[in-house]
Amino acid sequence: MGIDRNTATAGAASEEFRPHRVVVLALDGLLPFELGIPHRIFGRPKDERGRPLYEVVTCSVRPPGPVETDADFTIHVAHGPQALAEADTVIVPASYELGPVFDEGRLTGELAAALALVRPGTRLASICTGVYVLAAAGYLDGRPATTHWAEAERFQRLFPKVEVDADVLFVDDGDVLTSAGVAAGIDLCLHMVRRDFGSAVANDVARRTVVPPHRDGGQAQYIQRPVPDPQVATTTAARVWALGRLHEPIQLRDMAAQEAMSVRTFTRRFREEVGVSPGQWLTRQRVELARRLLETSGLSVDQIAHEAGFGTAQSMRQHLQQALGVTPTAYRRTFRTGVRT
Repeated sequence: MGIDRNTATAGAASEEFRPHRVVVLALDGLLPFELGIPHRIFGRPKDERGRPLYEVVTCSVRPPGPVETDADFTIHVAHGPQALAEADTVIVPASYELGPVFDEGRLTGELAAALALVRPGTRLASICTGVYVLAAAGYLDGRPATTHWAEAERFQRLFPKVEVDADVLFVDDGDVLTSAGVAAGIDLCLHMVRRDFGSAVANDVARRTVVPPHRDGGQAQYIQRPVPDPQVATTTAARVWALGRLHEPIQLRDMAAQEAMSVRTFTRRFREEVGVSPGQWLTRQRVELARRLLETSGLSVDQIAHEAGFGTAQSMRQHLQQALGVTPTAYRRTFRTGVRT
């Protein structure tokens, strides 16, 4: 459900003004950080008269009372599931105690009863593994969604009808939105503010929260891809040899020669051991080297392109864009250590 700007802006002069009501569903085992994101982001926007554009309420599937977190404290939730019936937007943050929702893809009785109170047309959103709840309720069948990259494969197996995209920070499918893990919930909530009231309002919230109003790229840039354990491999020497020469042109025949194999045999065994072709592996190692140099060195993009064996900055830019979804400059701006920004 979107925002009627006439109600929130032009309607500000009217007694009918009502803030958009965001209800956050707190489930046992919730992560306090994710629970706080909607309150922080939606709790800031105000109209020209200083009135909140959103009202944020936290509720439980049970009557008001304590809800367990994954930390060493509980929280007291002042609203029961009836609050869901008055929501314009419902947000489900991550939880580590989803039980049959996580294990079997089905709702518990009390969770199903709570969600049944949500009015048709209500906007739904999830943060991280909160997506399991939306999927188990059937809201995501035949629709695109995302979740934490570490959960994407398992989530897809459990909910094959969902079109999972593990690379993006969030998915906006109109009345149902899902975010990747943890801090991607900030990206999602800022996006909803931007969609509801425009970039100026969202940018102001981002400045007050001390976060970028929009992050470049997706989850791919946060995933570490270490070299597979080579202890029992038969192409170890070739990989070690190549890693020491990433700044040089490397031919497949040269790698095969390190193992005294034909190119055909070497390629087959390499794929069996590593899971990708030698060329794909080599590109990944060059991307990883470029990442490290962008994070830790003061080398220029041209110099890093040479050191990582891409030859030109344009070639490196294309490979990083394909692998990580960001340009070298954007990646360095996000991850450069030892620099205050």
